[in-house]
Amino acid sequence: MDQILLIIGVSIFAILGATHLVYTFFTKKLNPYNEEVFTAMEGTSPRLTKETTMWRAWVGFNASHSLGPMLLAAFYIPLAVNNFEIIKNSIWFSLLPVAVGVLYLVLAKTYWFKIPFMGVLISLACFVISAWIINT
Repeated sequence: MDQILLIIGVSIFAILGATHLVYTFFTKKLNPYNEEVFTAMEGTSPRLTKETTMWRAWVGFNASHSLGPMLLAAFYIPLAVNNFEIIKNSIWFSLLPVAVGVLYLVLAKTYWFKIPFMGVLISLACFVISAWIINT
């Protein structure tokens, strides 16, 4: 059960990350409704550097944001399927998904909307139960 819950949790993360990546590059779902905002983002740079625009930074932030959950899944799914004993014998590997889940849940609650919040919450529940079974 601990193995299955961990795989379910990181699979949800993978789906959320992949969906976000598709939305970033292949749809206009993350574009602002207000065209003036889009134009302003394309026409100004962050104070940090003139080497990019706010729009290009926005796209890059969204793309890199997508890669985190996908990387977690790319690491944990094969590890859980092929070498679950490594996770069971390591407090670090058993609790890392919990820590990541808590951080993403805070971000989801503070900055995002209901669907990613619920997905992260379900993943976190899977991570917590899995870690609890592993470590007790």
